[in-house]
Amino acid sequence: MGVKAMLPSYELGFYALVVTCAVVYSASEIFEASRDSMNRKAFRDGIKPGWHYFGRKMDVADFEWVMWFTSFRNVIIFALSGHVLFGKLCSMTLPQHRAVVYMLYGILAVQGSMGLVYLMIILSHCLVLYSVALAKQKWLCYVAGLCCLASFKVEPFSSWQSGFVTGAFDLQDVLFYGGSGFTIMRCMSFALESCEKKEGIYSIFDLLKYNFYLPFFFFGPVMTFDQYHAQVSTRELRRKEDEMRNIRVHALLHVGAIIAVDIFFHFFYILTLPTDLKFMNRLSDWSLAGLAYSNLVYDWVKAAVMFGVINTIARLDHLDPPQPPKCITMLYVFAETHFDRGINDWLCKYVYDHLGENHDNIMKELVATIATFAVTTLWLGPCEIVYIWSVFNCFGLNFELWVQKFFQQEPFAKLEAKMSEAMSRRVRAVFGAANFWAIVLYNILALNSLEFAMLVTKRLLLMGFPVSTLSIWFITYCGVQLIKEHERVLAIEEEKCDKAKVE
Repeated sequence: MGVKAMLPSYELGFYALVVTCAVVYSASEIFEASRDSMNRKAFRDGIKPGWHYFGRKMDVADFEWVMWFTSFRNVIIFALSGHVLFGKLCSMTLPQHRAVVYMLYGILAVQGSMGLVYLMIILSHCLVLYSVALAKQKWLCYVAGLCCLASFKVEPFSSWQSGFVTGAFDLQDVLFYGGSGFTIMRCMSFALESCEKKEGIYSIFDLLKYNFYLPFFFFGPVMTFDQYHAQVSTRELRRKEDEMRNIRVHALLHVGAIIAVDIFFHFFYILTLPTDLKFMNRLSDWSLAGLAYSNLVYDWVKAAVMFGVINTIARLDHLDPPQPPKCITMLYVFAETHFDRGINDWLCKYVYDHLGENHDNIMKELVATIATFAVTTLWLGPCEIVYIWSVFNCFGLNFELWVQKFFQQEPFAKLEAKMSEAMSRRVRAVFGAANFWAIVLYNILALNSLEFAMLVTKRLLLMGFPVSTLSIWFITYCGVQLIKEHERVLAIEEEKCDKAKVE
């Protein structure tokens, strides 16, 4: 049945009321738990002094978020401000050479922050993968690229390379592994795109211009080489209508999101609470469900802020970078679940779509997903929790196709054909609600801990059955219907735009 199936407005209003009440009730319980646990000894490392005038302490359990706004804040502002300044001057005077300016500034920034030895390590990997690209053999590019990536992610090769970098500061490990990992992904994209080039090969100068674009260097996102090369080679730099206004609006939204997260962390300790499983056992099923969901929403917000700030800089440079990730609240399909759209686009183009083709064959889909999550596991850094996360998400992605194929068989296909579009939408939303919680439970494995994921699963599916299980399932069903309504409206708007373009 089509995505444009309508439901009565009163039904959608009821769904919205149910979801709102459930969220408010769950949030109130998490707020009470945060207030009561503020001074617990077990939470000393995760909760630090905050707003004394409100009598609130702050959740600082997320090292990455704290790092951005303490030790790395001034570095980010200084480095990106310099990039914007030099980039603007070059765009105004020598737009045809702006990629060279970006490269030179990026190389100097990397050397200044990490040292000459680190720069030499990165350049050596670039040279190796460029040499492999000369053969124009895709399989060789994959093997060489994955071996280079493994050298930064697998011991003892990882420690051996990092040992060459002298000196020590708080962010050395973060910048080392971030810059090196994204470098290999970019070099692989360059090599694979070079294989597709019919005549000749791109120069190593093109690779260096691509890799040392500073906003993307340490933290991504990954823009595939063909897209970056085409966009940065444009000599006529023109802004779209209202583009600068949209850039300013997005920048303000990111500032607002940062402030909102800071406020949130003073009243809801969603990251520190799950670290104490004894305290978690005292909470209700609603609180545990809310904490699991909140952890995923927060990680999406963190990714949206990080990539949003970087993408704002890239748009000022007349680039069209990968979009921020789709909000976890709007997801009930495994195929759309990702927190880094750049890596997701890279994996889809070079692995998932390449092997899975149109994704309707069960065996090809299985091979494609296994290969995709094998590369993802290597990218994240092989360890027990990553293995578990990969297996569960790989299973979820394939299970969606298995269920789809199963219900396309008789008599289910005939039964759905007899239903109205609205009833078909309701039935599908029931399965979508179950899928939504599978996505939540599978991903808090990596975002929080295996123990917390097991506790939430046990409470919601076993100890909470049937009351908590069915009630949370129904509330999630209501939420999925609201998501489907949003998708329906977007589909209608896109259809109107397509018709307007044709006319």
